[in-house]
Amino acid sequence: MKRQIVKPTTLPGFMELLPEDQIIFNKMLNKIQNVYERYGFLPIDTPVIEKSEVLLAKGGGDTEKQIYRFNKGDSDLSLRFDLTVPLARYVSQHMSSLTFPFRRYQIGKVYRGERTQRGRFREFYQCDIDIIGNETLSIINDAEIPSIIYSIFTELDLDEFTIHINNRKILNGLFEYLNIDNKEEALRIIDKLDKIGLDNVSSELKDCGISQESIDKLLNFINIKGTNKEILCNLKALNIPNSTYLLGLEELSNINYYMNSFGVPEKNYTIDLKIARGLDYYTGTVFETILNNYPQIGSVCSGGRYDNLAEYYTKQKLPGVGISIGLTRLFYQLREAGIINSLNSSLIDILVIPLDNSLEYCINLAKKFRQNNISTQVYLEDKKISKKLDYANKLNIPYVILVGSEEMENELLALKDMNSGNQFKLSYNEIISKYFS
Repeated sequence: MKRQIVKPTTLPGFMELLPEDQIIFNKMLNKIQNVYERYGFLPIDTPVIEKSEVLLAKGGGDTEKQIYRFNKGDSDLSLRFDLTVPLARYVSQHMSSLTFPFRRYQIGKVYRGERTQRGRFREFYQCDIDIIGNETLSIINDAEIPSIIYSIFTELDLDEFTIHINNRKILNGLFEYLNIDNKEEALRIIDKLDKIGLDNVSSELKDCGISQESIDKLLNFINIKGTNKEILCNLKALNIPNSTYLLGLEELSNINYYMNSFGVPEKNYTIDLKIARGLDYYTGTVFETILNNYPQIGSVCSGGRYDNLAEYYTKQKLPGVGISIGLTRLFYQLREAGIINSLNSSLIDILVIPLDNSLEYCINLAKKFRQNNISTQVYLEDKKISKKLDYANKLNIPYVILVGSEEMENELLALKDMNSGNQFKLSYNEIISKYFS
């Protein structure tokens, strides 16, 4: 019976990379992880599969529509939708063993069964940090977050970026002052301003039953421009007699002050009164990070402050602040824009090619290089020398060492620089000191 061949394909919305791209992706991931750890965040790793009752404790909305849910025996299970809900469960479950404020990072895959489109994925990596307090959490933590964002994107060599900052309390207080009842829906509409434009925002706000007078005041408010200092002065000058508004303004002023202490250059952040973030669990500071030369990509790092992370799992109040980087989408967009093509995509420093029965010598030579933390491969196949050099070129290996009887006898290795094409006779120690010290 003829064996049926199954066509090898992946599901739509699932990214799979060739090794040269996976190397670049992994380097980006490692840089983000290193920054998180330098700032004192501790790693956790929650299960990809959770009980559905845990993930859907809040219930309803887009989450329930997009979640991957299935039964195994009597268990109702779901793939995690994000890393925040599992964090809430984790902190509630292990509260007695954690030290607060609890600073955690997690990098892992999440799953959303949304409609696939270019640059949007159903399986993707998120890189999250959160600072969780027990009952209270200083607002100065919110000021530290932009310094972490700044460090990450500087490490990724994405220097032209702006962190947009706002405070939901300011907007909520303004809504109360303007007698706008449907605050959550109004926030969602305002958050779409850059995508749908002023006229469409005005129209959608009107459809919510908001008066034209209130809409005009609201749109004039969120279009306040100037330096960060000027915006804060203008917000104070409005003299809005609302306690929520005044608290939000005080928090935003403190964050603006302390961000300078944390070393964030003013050219890399701006107060943006139209930033609201669509998720309704944000209650204070909100962040969005935009690449200045590629605004069409949208926010590449976002997050904010929430009053009570785990209200569905514990009566203990757990305020927090955090950010998330959708690494899969960020990588895809940067690659599509041609921003990361120039990155070195080789993990191998040296390819050792045996000639004239020198295989055993080459194996021992490679061991010596590896002991000096130099990534080294020995070419073991019986091919022509041109094929061996072509192999090195295709893998972007920068150096090839050719070892024959003459090299073994004189203990001088033939090192070929694959970028320049130049070849040198050098000792092992000379290679180490000249190219890898």
